[in-house]
Amino acid sequence: MTLRHFQIFLYVHDEGGMTRAAEKLHISQPSVSQAIREMEEHYGTKLFERLGKKLFLTVAGEELLQYARHIAGLVNQSESAMQDFADGSPLRIGATLSVGESIFIPLLDRFRKICRQRVYSYIHNTATLEKALLNDELDLALVEGNIHSPYLKEHPFMADELVFLAAPHNPIPRTISDLSQMPFITREVGSGTRELFTRIMTEQGIKPKIIGTYNNSESIKQAVMAGFGIAVLSERVANHELAAGKLSKFDIPGISFTRTFRIVCHVNKYQTPALENFIDLCGNFDDYHRL
Repeated sequence: MTLRHFQIFLYVHDEGGMTRAAEKLHISQPSVSQAIREMEEHYGTKLFERLGKKLFLTVAGEELLQYARHIAGLVNQSESAMQDFADGSPLRIGATLSVGESIFIPLLDRFRKICRQRVYSYIHNTATLEKALLNDELDLALVEGNIHSPYLKEHPFMADELVFLAAPHNPIPRTISDLSQMPFITREVGSGTRELFTRIMTEQGIKPKIIGTYNNSESIKQAVMAGFGIAVLSERVANHELAAGKLSKFDIPGISFTRTFRIVCHVNKYQTPALENFIDLCGNFDDYHRL
């Protein structure tokens, strides 16, 4: 039996007849009949029976159907997997700065060890990544900000907590009222961190005094450590400075910044085995990271 036999068998079943199967396959009806006859001779049993004008599977045909579909599925998977190597196209993965500065590199490192697929990585804010996904410039993005396009689908994979940060030697605000008087250093408009910060401040009736806007967390941390002001960043990106005593985190009663890192891709994006592997890796990141 050849793959062609199984393909014809599936088309005859799905189309309910040999004539329509032949039309779909762009071959002659006698060629379809011959393939089915060869299969029945090979297995020594009838695979179809005719009732009226339509063909139906026999009990033996029903049994063979599951194997035929499994074989066809494996062929499709192998074609997709081999295409990744044939065209040399890298998996294009984007990440926001918050993701990029905390978990992105460990994710890529783990992926490199379990998959031979080349990866092109791109780090920018949520708004820019959304545009790249819509323009098919990325296969997938890891974001924390809101996605607005109905043509993109999201899947949460990790919780993230933002904290207030200050220089250890600077006065630390204790109340919401105190916050209104403090100089803030923030991320740029379009970033998920800035979006969440603005929303929470608005909900609390606070109009923050923003004295600096930077497009990366490292510059913000340096400015805070120098005593220029306070900031709100993911605790993940400030772990080293907090552990070294270079930054202090503080709480304000009634205010919390909780968000979720999410996997985003186009609703029509075909998921290659490599892409599926990376998505699975994201979902199990905490388990892998503890290894």
